[in-house]
Amino acid sequence: MDEFVHPLTGRYASLAMRRLFSPRVKFGLWRRLWLELMRAERDLGVAIPAQALEQLATHLDPSEVELARAAALERETRHDVMAHIRALAEVAPAAGPFLHLGATSAYVTDNADLVVLRDAAGMVTQRAARVVAALADFARRHRALACLGHTHFQPAQPTTVGKRACLWLYDLLLDLDRLEFERGRLLLRGAKGTTGTQASFLQLLGDGAKVDELDRRVAAALGFPGAYPVTGQTSPRKPEFYLLGSLSGLAQSATKFATDVRLLSRLKELDEPIAPGQVGSSAMPYKHNPMRSERICGLGRYLISLEANAAWTDASQWLERTLDDSANRRLALPEAFLAADAVLLLWHAVAAGLVVHPAMVRRNLEDELPFMASEEILLAGVARGGDRQGLHEKLRVLSREAGRRVKDGGEPNPLLALIAADRGFGLDAAALAALLDAGRFVGRAPEQVDGFLAATVQPWLDAHPVAVADDEPEI
Repeated sequence: MDEFVHPLTGRYASLAMRRLFSPRVKFGLWRRLWLELMRAERDLGVAIPAQALEQLATHLDPSEVELARAAALERETRHDVMAHIRALAEVAPAAGPFLHLGATSAYVTDNADLVVLRDAAGMVTQRAARVVAALADFARRHRALACLGHTHFQPAQPTTVGKRACLWLYDLLLDLDRLEFERGRLLLRGAKGTTGTQASFLQLLGDGAKVDELDRRVAAALGFPGAYPVTGQTSPRKPEFYLLGSLSGLAQSATKFATDVRLLSRLKELDEPIAPGQVGSSAMPYKHNPMRSERICGLGRYLISLEANAAWTDASQWLERTLDDSANRRLALPEAFLAADAVLLLWHAVAAGLVVHPAMVRRNLEDELPFMASEEILLAGVARGGDRQGLHEKLRVLSREAGRRVKDGGEPNPLLALIAADRGFGLDAAALAALLDAGRFVGRAPEQVDGFLAATVQPWLDAHPVAVADDEPEI
């Protein structure tokens, strides 16, 4: 309560994602990277005693005392990597002379970042699978529930509630395909030396083939198919931009979904789930605000903005490297994945609990359906002997009059009564009512839902089993 707590860690993101970006995980990866480098160097001919590896292997998980010691050494050296090398050497003295042999700081910092980014992207996909399943279930249940369509947020041709949900769902699947593609082509930086030339490792191993083998072994040990073929001192920043671009896309889709929920909530057609004790306003007790949808939009906006940050990091690299990206990446990379995690937690909570109000859906549709049915009415009037051009003009005039009465007089839509009273159409109230069956106006929307779920969504879910929930948003 006496210092700043980041909202993403203190309020929104899951424990699992917070742990993944924790200092303990990062520094543990550094130690594992030093172990794998030492092991590969020894296998390739460097005289490193077995005891060095044994001691290092017993200290892969840094203790609180070791982390505190490293922090103290960093205040002295002003260099985080050297501080951790010295702290580790104190508890694994046999390994000390061989730690970081031939490496530069980016060997541990950037390689560890790539491991965490890979795992974080996988966690995002797992989290998103629950959203996909929830939206698919919603679309299936409401596949044929006719509703008023909107373009420009003005009444338009009817659709179905389930078909609208498929639009949300397809956007999300496109984002996840992109994220998986970018995750799948991540490589490790590997062992490249100070400027990426591998000169130190060539001197150490004396053979170019062994240097390549060293790179391959380190990458394989960390679960990567290989290392980037060329680098400067750091790993390339372009893949980070691509990853954050994928997360930005996910945030765009989530924000679109949440905005639609907010608009439809105002129309009283659906609501996000509400807790029994939830308070909508400190001043207006009746309020039921779509606060989780609003939070999705707020977090989504922030996540979208981080894509530009990653672009500038990539654009601002100087020659073989510069250090001005270091502080920035410590913020931007964790925040992007923590924000994506938080957005998906909220998205699932809203999607899984969406409440549809069919009576209001029907009422809003029926208020506008006479206008939507004007072409049907025109064709029916022509079939009864009317003149197409003359009836078209009558419909235009009567529609304007009906709209005036609704807007200026607050009347129910009188268009059908006006048409029934005009003998030129030859249509009574019963004939007009028959033309206004909502199912006549939704086209193939229900069949589109069925086809999309069967051909696109279910195969994706089959390949991405939905995990048991381990976190839910607390507020």
